[in-house]
Amino acid sequence: MSDFGHHFLIGLQRQPILTDHDKRLLSRLRPAGIIVFRDNFRHGVAYADWLATFGQLLDDARDCIGRDRILVCIDHEGGGVLRPPAPITQFAAARDWREHAAKVGRAMGRELASLGVNVNFAPVVDVNSNPDNPVIGPRAFGGTTQDVMAPAQAFLTALQAENVMGCPKHFPGYGAVSVDSHYDMPVLDLTLDELRARDLIPFQALARDQATRLMMTAHIVFPRIDPDWPATLSARLIDGVLRREYGYDGVIVSDDLGMGAISRAFDAAEAPVQAIRAGTDLLEICAYWTDTSRALAFAEHVTAAWRDGRLPRDLLDRSAARIDDLLRQAVQHRTHPLPDGELAAHALVAPLRSAAQPAAGGGAALA
Repeated sequence: MSDFGHHFLIGLQRQPILTDHDKRLLSRLRPAGIIVFRDNFRHGVAYADWLATFGQLLDDARDCIGRDRILVCIDHEGGGVLRPPAPITQFAAARDWREHAAKVGRAMGRELASLGVNVNFAPVVDVNSNPDNPVIGPRAFGGTTQDVMAPAQAFLTALQAENVMGCPKHFPGYGAVSVDSHYDMPVLDLTLDELRARDLIPFQALARDQATRLMMTAHIVFPRIDPDWPATLSARLIDGVLRREYGYDGVIVSDDLGMGAISRAFDAAEAPVQAIRAGTDLLEICAYWTDTSRALAFAEHVTAAWRDGRLPRDLLDRSAARIDDLLRQAVQHRTHPLPDGELAAHALVAPLRSAAQPAAGGGAALA
């Protein structure tokens, strides 16, 4: 198999045990890591039982990848974006606890580490400027940069103090969109100066913080900035703004490439090549929206581009070095139960999710 499987994160099939599909894919691709969702946990059983099954899932994934050091990733924001069952604390969406962001970050970090997770795709730092936003809404800390910046930083710092790496998302910002990128491509008629004046401010601040080790991109077209490529594939935005203008040298991960906004674009062999050329390091592909075996073809396209010179070797070397450094930093937690008293204390630090704000469905319905 290609040498470039380490540029991928694979969302597991919707089962609490490692499926034959995933065993074959992980063994062939040897990705940097995996992403888990709601259906990768057993629900309706005792804590000790579902935790043991989940620990075995992670052990099996490591065995198939053939490395002890992997990224175990999750979208764990609160509100509609929560994957593990109780007694893991079911916090409300970020908008409801921005004044308690550090306490929530610490509690989430403690709980995720106990599950064996070492990367949380949070905080959401989109500025939710459109009150009718169909994809962000209460997932954001608020509708202004002032609402977002302080709690995002507090959350990230507290989460990472528990040895779970955060990943601010979704650069350069879904906050103004009126189309849900899980189903179709949002288009925003904004200039780069307009983005700099609002949506980019939290990303700029976090990009310049050496503690920020990952950032996630968004699937949005900005025709006045890059008429040729959506943000996920835009060198103008990723390399030009995030890397060169803001000086960010950490790992950049795409949002799920199976989402409706972007999936069809990746039917073209050039798309995964362009993503890496634009400055992205890790390509995320999850089972909720598409066949994750597509990652094998994506990796072969990257290999072909490396061989014929379309992907410069120095660019790939820098990207590989960032991924290797991230893997070295990622603490490999072992699953273990937390005391009842600690979990009870976590439930008191901030508002919890209400019945009107159920967790998203079995897969990657929100990410």
